[in-house]
Amino acid sequence: MKTQFSFLIFLFCTYFMQGQKVFAVDRDYKADIKVFVADHDYKADLLVFKVDRDYKAQGNEGLWFFTDRDYKADKKVYFVDADYKADLIIYVVDSDYKAKWRDASLQHWMW
Repeated sequence: MKTQFSFLIFLFCTYFMQGQKVFAVDRDYKADIKVFVADHDYKADLLVFKVDRDYKAQGNEGLWFFTDRDYKADKKVYFVDADYKADLIIYVVDSDYKAKWRDASLQHWMW
């Protein structure tokens, strides 16, 4: 019983502690997800704010920290040149409080 409880606590913590530390790869086959950067926020699925520290990128809210090594990242992204090639369309915002999902049905891409 004690081990089952510990396992449930572990699963709960890992589910909610998943951050959005990303690494930009140079080839699409190396990526977990293909991303297109839109020129307007209304065209985006996710509004992203780039944070300056990794501990600020908690949850699945659009706060991204770009790592310097792929093994430090939760997700590897490849930036495509057209929206139809992308799994996710983002728009980079200028404040952290503006970061949010505009299309919540696509949240699974960042978990």
